[in-house]
Amino acid sequence: MTHQFLENETAKKVNAGHDYCPFIPVFGSPPVMFEKGKGTELWDVTGKRYLDFLSGIAVVSLGHANPVVAQAISDQANTLLHVSNFFANTTATKAAVQINELMSDAGAGSGQVFFCNSGAEANEAAIKLARKFGGRGRHAIISAFGSFHGRTLGALALTGQPAKHEIFQPMPDGFRYCEFGDIASLEALIDPTVAAVMLETIQGEGGVIQADPQYTQAVQALCKERGLLLIIDEVQTGFCRTGKWFGFEHAGISPDAVTFAKGMGNGMPVGALWARRDIASVFEPGDHGSTYSGTALATAAVLAVISEMKRLDAAGLAVKQGARLTQGLSKLSKIDHVRGSGLLLGAQLVAGVDTKDVVPVLLEMGLIVNGVNATTIRLAPPLTVSDAEIDEAIEMIASVLS
Repeated sequence: MTHQFLENETAKKVNAGHDYCPFIPVFGSPPVMFEKGKGTELWDVTGKRYLDFLSGIAVVSLGHANPVVAQAISDQANTLLHVSNFFANTTATKAAVQINELMSDAGAGSGQVFFCNSGAEANEAAIKLARKFGGRGRHAIISAFGSFHGRTLGALALTGQPAKHEIFQPMPDGFRYCEFGDIASLEALIDPTVAAVMLETIQGEGGVIQADPQYTQAVQALCKERGLLLIIDEVQTGFCRTGKWFGFEHAGISPDAVTFAKGMGNGMPVGALWARRDIASVFEPGDHGSTYSGTALATAAVLAVISEMKRLDAAGLAVKQGARLTQGLSKLSKIDHVRGSGLLLGAQLVAGVDTKDVVPVLLEMGLIVNGVNATTIRLAPPLTVSDAEIDEAIEMIASVLS
């Protein structure tokens, strides 16, 4: 199929006068091209204003062009961008220490950090850590159906969506999938070849499906009983998005390893793997790496995000504004219920209403949301979203659904 941009202002700008699209066609035809943003607002190349209730998929949690993060990046760019990992730099060191302090405060214990560029890379590192921990012949990892862990080949194999695997077969082996929320389904898959279990606390791409705390606690108990690593994917849920610093805190568990990305950089490409010290110690020099692991530039953004989230009580904002958004959406007759936590929410539409008939109209009106499946609208605005912006968004959704 030939990939073409829509015949609109976006096409003119992106194609830059050429008769072809300059991008490899993995994202489809974009309906809008954005030029600038501030807080919850975005403006396209025509000057039209939008409310961003997706945050680049839970990324810009402190809002677009956040001045604190922007200043930190600017200052760091004028000081030191990058040195190889033959050496340390002060910025990455401070960021690693602060992440470990956050994890300790969350009840996970003391550990060590590996920085990378994305959530998929963090999950690739976690896969290798699990295999090194298990040893030869004990390499399998159990994840859940409906999960999403990334697009690289290993992270895709870890993702419990077999339909996404088909065109890339044969996939790497050593991955199996349980029913999310069903402890018996998980236990039935455990045999002597299994090294780890990896789960999300909320399946964002799977429909904003939240794990019951009792289920997560049961998974931890089973992993401890069988000597398996428990790895939690916090790529979408981490850094205050759910109303706590990390999603696993809602269940009061202590994972062995955790992956992050998205909100930790507020738009700066960065990810990380944290592992408890005794687990991290299975890695030796040369077992893993990345040219851009822990660049001063990326970790300057991480430091700024952590500092600003603490100052604002971002977790508290997620709870407060999430409740306001949930309450407003729940009053709409064509929304069956709202699920999720904090400001990672899924609005379940009633039977007969399809997201493909709703989301594009909302975009045309100036509201950015995501149809994560045919019946669920995902909403993940910045944690700094205002009362007025929430009310404006609800009015637009009400108008379209009516």
